[in-house]
Amino acid sequence: MGTDSTDTAGTTDPTGNERPLEDTIVTDLTGRMTYGSYLGLDELLNAQHPVSSPEHHDEMLFIIQHQTTELWLKQLLHELSSARTLLASDDLREALKRVARVKRIQDVMTQQWSVLATLTPTEYAQFRGALGNSSGFQSVQYRAVEFALGNKNERMLQVFRDHPTNLALLKTEFERPTLYDEFLRFASRRGLPIPTEILERDVREPYRPHPSLVPAIREIYENPQTHWDLYEACEDLVDLEDNFQFWRFRHLKTVTRTIGMKPGTGGSSGVGFLQRALELTFFPELYTVRTEIGA
Repeated sequence: MGTDSTDTAGTTDPTGNERPLEDTIVTDLTGRMTYGSYLGLDELLNAQHPVSSPEHHDEMLFIIQHQTTELWLKQLLHELSSARTLLASDDLREALKRVARVKRIQDVMTQQWSVLATLTPTEYAQFRGALGNSSGFQSVQYRAVEFALGNKNERMLQVFRDHPTNLALLKTEFERPTLYDEFLRFASRRGLPIPTEILERDVREPYRPHPSLVPAIREIYENPQTHWDLYEACEDLVDLEDNFQFWRFRHLKTVTRTIGMKPGTGGSSGVGFLQRALELTFFPELYTVRTEIGA
């Protein structure tokens, strides 16, 4: 092929800087499933509706940032649901594949804060008032992810009492065993001495530290060759929690640099409310055991 190229329509690019269409590429899309129809792009790309008047340029970024996060949260729930089902059927290997994907999604979600951080306080102030009481605090999917990981709070159900679909989603997660519950049940079936009080706990309650569980976790860490897959699973869960804390911290720092110490739009104290979330933990014994190993 020379420097000139000719596409299937017969046009020639004398610079050779145009990629010709291959004859096999489908260009008649009449009646066919297309990229846009498969992904629902007409609906997706028309779901951004700035409310500032006059419309502020940076509001589009604010909307897309949060919509993108919601899409990733939906995928997180999809993976966490599958991971729990797999653990319940004793398929640890496939469950950890789901957890590995969760960790990669968390990385992406954390990096996204750097995009929103380009929004200066002056820019945000020009459309913040138009948001009313809307707030990330009201994200049902975020709450569902927290429930799936163990931070359950029955009072959160009331926030969604006027939205049956959201309430049903959150109630399902509220009543379902957490990822940690399913892991500990799996470990028990593998012969680890998991206390009965944990195996039979009310899964609707937030998970709280159980000192009686630490010896079983220590057994895994001090005998990794005997319990290698459980050992890997524990470290994967620690990765997952660390990632979640990184995400929370980046959220906190982005809010701090954008609104300072102002209250949140949803009525929270803002930075102070987010700061307290950093004290929450999903898998406490996986951290407690580190103090005991080698002591």
